[in-house]
Amino acid sequence: PGPRPLCRRLSRDHSEFHLSVSDSPLEDSDLKDTYLIPRNIMAEPDYIDDDNPELIRPQKLVNPVKTSRNHQDLHRELLMNQKRGLAPQNKPELQKVMEKRKRDQVIKQKEEEAQKKKSDLEIELLKRQQKLEQLELEKQKLREEQENAPEFVKVKGNLRRTGQEVAQAQES
Repeated sequence: PGPRPLCRRLSRDHSEFHLSVSDSPLEDSDLKDTYLIPRNIMAEPDYIDDDNPELIRPQKLVNPVKTSRNHQDLHRELLMNQKRGLAPQNKPELQKVMEKRKRDQVIKQKEEEAQKKKSDLEIELLKRQQKLEQLELEKQKLREEQENAPEFVKVKGNLRRTGQEVAQAQES
């Protein structure tokens, strides 16, 4: 299947880099194409070769939180609950308050929409009902005032009424 692409290997020798190329003949067009294709450009680290035992090889740091038994148990339990579809029941207080406010707001909006949807007839009937209730309250207050009033005030009111009736009868 055609000539092999240019193989490069960078090796480190006394802080000088040497380029070793395969011995296959290449044309100039193939050489240009190989530069466009990303290859293993980075140098291989020294600790991969086992020839130098003096080098300290990097090791992954241990996270004390993840290695603790409590953390592992909690993580395992959360994973199992997630697979079962169970969510933790203890929500933060702020989240509970925000959800309650949102529910209250939705209920209030529905009530406002219901009031807006009332027809003109319903609105007029409500106005008349409020007027009738107000008149009944005023009449009840007058009755209570008359019942609680002293006797001479009642007699004076009766005399005024009779005086007005006599005056109207004389005019007509």
